[in-house]
Amino acid sequence: MELRNLTVVSEFLLLGLSEKPELQPLIFGLFLSMYLITVLGNLLIILAISSDSHLHTPMYFFLSNLSMVDICFTSTTVPKMLVNIQTQSKVITYEGCITQIYFFLLFAGLDNFLLTVMAYDRFLAICHPLNYMVIMSPRFCGLLVLVSWIMSVLHSLLQCLVVLRLSFCPDLEIPHFFCEIKQMVQLACSDIFLNNMVMYFGAGLLGGGPLIGIIYSYSKIVFSIWGISLAQRKYKAFSTCASHLSVVSLFYGTSLGVYLSSAATNSSYSNATASVMYTVVTPMLNPFIYSLRNKDIKRALKRFVGMVATKGPIVLGLKKCT
Repeated sequence: MELRNLTVVSEFLLLGLSEKPELQPLIFGLFLSMYLITVLGNLLIILAISSDSHLHTPMYFFLSNLSMVDICFTSTTVPKMLVNIQTQSKVITYEGCITQIYFFLLFAGLDNFLLTVMAYDRFLAICHPLNYMVIMSPRFCGLLVLVSWIMSVLHSLLQCLVVLRLSFCPDLEIPHFFCEIKQMVQLACSDIFLNNMVMYFGAGLLGGGPLIGIIYSYSKIVFSIWGISLAQRKYKAFSTCASHLSVVSLFYGTSLGVYLSSAATNSSYSNATASVMYTVVTPMLNPFIYSLRNKDIKRALKRFVGMVATKGPIVLGLKKCT
């Protein structure tokens, strides 16, 4: 029995969001559009922040890192899905599946930690404004991002190592549009108790821990804002947190929605469709949330677009002279 179960795995089949052929062009166009909007939107945020010296502050430093992570997060899953639809193939290699799991968990963990760091940044700015610039020095900000990377790398590496020890049954169909670790583990013939324990530990570490930190930070912020006497100062203090709070609500709301839907229903396709919200939709909406609710970002984007527009004709004119 043990020898029969030790199946040599070379590839998996990603069943996607639907097996209906007539829906594939619609899914391809929809996901391609969302992916391009995500990449372009987050890239514009990064370029606007880097080109404007007024935005070289801790808050926008973390925002530019979050935008970069969102691009990488979406790029881990969507391009492979688009290639599979275009080539009418559902195959992903075993190595490709493990790689996809590693980077998906890495950037999902970074999203969690960066959102927590940004909440801590707002907590210091509102509750301890006099010490803010002393505490949030460039070195300390870089250290917070570095620690977030180290924690995420170690977590994703641990998850992949316990998956590598598994042997798989002949049925290697994953009812998802990417290699989701829980779906992959369920295909194993060997004991998955250790894998489940590690997944629960990871969910608590990268999900529960940061969420508790965010709730604690915002509880302190609310009490601090509540104590401000002037309504104008209250609004100004809250407006600095509004964009981040919206992103946090969207990310954790959709993630919890996927978890609750997976617990309530056994339909794998329903779970895959629900996971689109936090894997694709949330990274796409983040740039709009920050640009629409933040005057500094709006101003920087207008300045950056204007700078690119004025430089374009000059470059073309030089090319004509040569």
